[in-house]
Amino acid sequence: MRMRKLILFFLIAGLYLLGVCKQGQAVRLKDIATFGGVRTNQLVGYGLVVGLSGTGDKSGTQFTIQSLVNMLENMGVRVDKNALKVKNVAAVMVTARMPVSAKPGTKLDVTVSSIGDAKSLLGGVLLQTPLKGIDGKIYALAQGPLVVGGFSAGGAAATATKNITTVARIPGGAMVERAVPFKFNRQENVIINLSTQDFSTTAQIVDKINNSFNRDVAKAEDISTVRVKVPERFRGNLIPFLASLENLDISPDSPAKIVVDEKTGTVVMGENVTISKVAIAHGNLHIVVQEQPQVSQPAPFSQGQTQAVPRTQLGIKEEQRNLVFVKGATIKELVDGLNAIGASPRDLISILRSLKAAGALHAQLEVI
Repeated sequence: MRMRKLILFFLIAGLYLLGVCKQGQAVRLKDIATFGGVRTNQLVGYGLVVGLSGTGDKSGTQFTIQSLVNMLENMGVRVDKNALKVKNVAAVMVTARMPVSAKPGTKLDVTVSSIGDAKSLLGGVLLQTPLKGIDGKIYALAQGPLVVGGFSAGGAAATATKNITTVARIPGGAMVERAVPFKFNRQENVIINLSTQDFSTTAQIVDKINNSFNRDVAKAEDISTVRVKVPERFRGNLIPFLASLENLDISPDSPAKIVVDEKTGTVVMGENVTISKVAIAHGNLHIVVQEQPQVSQPAPFSQGQTQAVPRTQLGIKEEQRNLVFVKGATIKELVDGLNAIGASPRDLISILRSLKAAGALHAQLEVI
């Protein structure tokens, strides 16, 4: 009796762990997709940073001088362009990201980047700068003291610099003046844009959505786009509808793929990568060339001249490796088989290319 209970206990525990493992493979829809209309808009503007301690643009930076002259003349101050010094002023580009939900009065973080030859923006203050969208309209105004995550100091013989001092941030430094004309709650259809391009994943999402609402409201338009018709009860109130969509559990699928970065020797393999039965032998060839020039000294009282005579030493070493049988039905077997060869990441790149050429590697090989 006790043995039966023990067997039943382990059976239930195994089923529970199996369920946990399967749940662990699932991700939320919001982690692999974005919803149409829920996006940010890029804003950009040109401005001036003042109050720098002699670390601004040099006198030869003409656009900084002209910008300062224009600003002062707009304030009713007449100045001589040739006598103007700009070492405490820097011309900058100001950028920000404006959410589609931002309304007039919303504050945005801005990034300020020097475009002249300023050494540092530390201690500077950004003057009022209009931020424009791609349509040329002003959507926000930026102004305020800069926060620089570093420092730069030095003298005639040495300098010390930490991080980048020509790029700064202003938390909440921009005030939205115009909202993006978009009626979010009036949408009759919601577009889901997937970050992965896979037919199986897209079909799974469509089935999940239709089963959740017990009707055919979702339809795939292409490999990475799903159009969902908003049910009547959610018209004019999309937040609960999108909240239920973004929390659906999806198990994304992907084709077998290997990504190789030859610059760093990095190799990343996907879960579905396999190879056929194949025997591999990989040996490195090392060639060392060493120059050791010698001096030829003539005998005393002779007519000869001292000359340098080249001497070259060559060292060649070729590793002898035996054939190793490799078969990878799973990613672990594949990794174990390649490790058995003793291949380094650089060697692994050559082996993978050879396997692909031989038709034994069943995966996409992408070199970046």
